[in-house]
Amino acid sequence: MAHFPTTKGFTDTLRPIRMECDILDLEMEGDFPAELNGTFHRVHPDALFPPRYPDDQFFNGDGMITLFRFRNGRIDLKQRYAHTDKWKLEHDAGRSLFGAYRNPLTDLDEVKGRIRGTANTTPIVHAGKLFALKEDSPPLLMHPLTLETEGYGNFNGKLKSQTFTAHPKIDPLTGNMCAFSYASKGLLTRDCAYMEISPAGELLFETFFEVPYYCMMHDFAITADYALFHIVPCTSNWERLKAGKPHFGFDTSLPVWLGVLPRHGSARDIRWFKAPKTIFASHVMNAFNDGTKICFDTPQAEGNCFPFFPDIHDAPFDPMAARPYLTRWVVDMDSKGDAFQSVEPLTSMIDEFPRIDERYAGQPYRHGWMLVMDPDKPFEGPGARASGFRMNQIGHIDLATGKSDAWYCGPQSIIQEPQFIPRSRSSAEGDGYIIALVDNVVTNYSDLAIFDALKLADGPIARAKLPFRVRSGLHGNWADESKLPRL
Repeated sequence: MAHFPTTKGFTDTLRPIRMECDILDLEMEGDFPAELNGTFHRVHPDALFPPRYPDDQFFNGDGMITLFRFRNGRIDLKQRYAHTDKWKLEHDAGRSLFGAYRNPLTDLDEVKGRIRGTANTTPIVHAGKLFALKEDSPPLLMHPLTLETEGYGNFNGKLKSQTFTAHPKIDPLTGNMCAFSYASKGLLTRDCAYMEISPAGELLFETFFEVPYYCMMHDFAITADYALFHIVPCTSNWERLKAGKPHFGFDTSLPVWLGVLPRHGSARDIRWFKAPKTIFASHVMNAFNDGTKICFDTPQAEGNCFPFFPDIHDAPFDPMAARPYLTRWVVDMDSKGDAFQSVEPLTSMIDEFPRIDERYAGQPYRHGWMLVMDPDKPFEGPGARASGFRMNQIGHIDLATGKSDAWYCGPQSIIQEPQFIPRSRSSAEGDGYIIALVDNVVTNYSDLAIFDALKLADGPIARAKLPFRVRSGLHGNWADESKLPRL
């Protein structure tokens, strides 16, 4: 008989749902833009069985993919588990076999050495496949429309890395998927690799390099010429795992670095730039270069953003220092030393989960969107995100003018990561739509809300109304109809 823990990671807004379903022709409200044809895949962690450790955390749940299929003026929904090796072994056993988050020392003997990935972080379509990704394992391949799992991919045996990023970028100039791996040659190692996959799905190259220390490398950035890797001291070691501590801990004694690798260079070409002080940064909005001068835009916080990965020196979590603000780091490959050229805040909004018009990935850009936390807005519901943040607004920033605007979801709701969809392939930057799940945590229903991307404050122009609340998720991506296989 299943019984989930009553801990924060499994109650209130994070209570497991474990529901696979199909809903044809979602109920719509408002003026639905009928020209939208494609798919929006998003994912949330959702443990198939109660965890072996009651204090296990949200990030360790099995990946549940939600597919919103936009076609012929309507939206259909399909929700399925990603059938990872872990999911299949536990499904067949009828119980949890793997242990704590990213700690193989806690696994049962019968599954030791098996791939522990959960495919619960990012789904993205490339080369006709759905890549279901978790950064501690290889890419899991699924069918974008049926959500049937094909299995872990290694690009016809060419991929040497044991892991694959949860945040690949699609270069709009080449169509290549740009990706990287960390702990590439084994858990806790400093080995990383940068790679590019062609539009047809061929691994073109895999360039190995080492980072200054092992850490959570959740995201990265590309420019036209470079791949950029920020090294932030959310780190780990075997002593932590043997002691049963959370995999990661924040180490304020370590510096923050930005690594700059020429995209077609080798490990000897990488440059490391040292940040002025130790901060926290995870996701990246975008980056671009003008010759040797590089701009890297990331939500930056003065202190650790993750209370569930505590300070290794036992400093108490500081929720004020954990507030991130979109910030631009500037470095110059022509500089003689390792110092940043500048660090400049771009907004006063408390923001995370940044997104752009992906047609401008790695290029100079103007518009950005993000989830925003306004702590002064009223809230009537239970709980918040695993980070403790309560994301109650979608924000937009115009980097050309510095102006910003936002939409508040009301006192009963929280919002999941936004996604930009261009109005057409040839429309100007930012001319299109923002979609995002809005979760009413009082009524327990979710809406997929659709906005005019440059008129957020006007509120949703349409809502697809779901008959249940989708569990808080991590990331998602839009794929135009032209990128999808035919059934």
